[in-house]
Amino acid sequence: MAHPLAGHFSVDHSARLMRNYRYAVERAMRALGGWIALTPELSAKLLMGRHVWDLAQQADAFGRRLPELRAHTQVSEPASERVVAFMDAVEEPAAPGQTVERLVGVYRVLKPHLLSSYHDHLVRANPVYEPPTRRLLLRCIDDERRHIAAGETVLGHLCAPALAERVLAWQRRLEALVEAAGGVTGEGLPPAPPDTAQTPIETSDDAREFVRLERPVASWPMPEDLREALDSFGESLRARNLAAVAHWLAAGVSPDPARDALTGATLTSQRLVAFARLGHQRLVKWRLEGPDAAVTVLARWAPGPDGWRVALLDVGRIEVLRPALPRH
Repeated sequence: MAHPLAGHFSVDHSARLMRNYRYAVERAMRALGGWIALTPELSAKLLMGRHVWDLAQQADAFGRRLPELRAHTQVSEPASERVVAFMDAVEEPAAPGQTVERLVGVYRVLKPHLLSSYHDHLVRANPVYEPPTRRLLLRCIDDERRHIAAGETVLGHLCAPALAERVLAWQRRLEALVEAAGGVTGEGLPPAPPDTAQTPIETSDDAREFVRLERPVASWPMPEDLREALDSFGESLRARNLAAVAHWLAAGVSPDPARDALTGATLTSQRLVAFARLGHQRLVKWRLEGPDAAVTVLARWAPGPDGWRVALLDVGRIEVLRPALPRH
């Protein structure tokens, strides 16, 4: 009978698993990063952008764990050529009309498999001498659960019934490839982890906000006091009333961006063009237009003791509008 401290993984075995995970995560990170510019749908573009950062942190964490396992730092290693073929297939969709295939490959095949692999590794890792690995796996499990949920939300928005058969065929192809590879570690497909009820938390990748930004709306749902504040702030911008603009700025927020961009511009209209909830704050964008120029203003609003105030103000450069050509 094995000693309880022996564990299931030797140091060399653990190091190889870290390299295998890092290979899959690094390739997923590069795929999502490369697809951002190729993806026309805003909801999917925002989803990819948010998750690239998480994957970069995971890849770095796996790489930094390696020297602690007596291996070279920041090294990625595919378990086999079949794993390489699987990841090649995940990255394959490159056409503008293949957004759903990209999302299916990452969020319905790769990430659920990684979640299962991390969970299987976690339950077998020795709690006495492998706490660093266990903490790393717990962090990745949390990321993957959150990513998968967000990906499913965006897929539900983008995947029209007419695409269902095409999407299912693509998913089955990738599932067959990862099964043939024995998973990203080459050791076979681990069982799916049990479902766990988790308390919903506000995160920066709430995909419902991404979907809502993509839909044209006549009016965004918001608290009435915030709506009144936004109306006043937008009108103050249009009128170039910098004293009124400054009234809505939180302590420490400079009005200089508004002063620099709006001085000299003739503006006749203002409209709110984007609104998103980010935790307890709200991200709001206006477009101000005049006969010869347009200005985009982005502000992050936060509630405080004095009501809603601008916590961050960014004003885009003036867009010079081309005058109409005279008729001859």
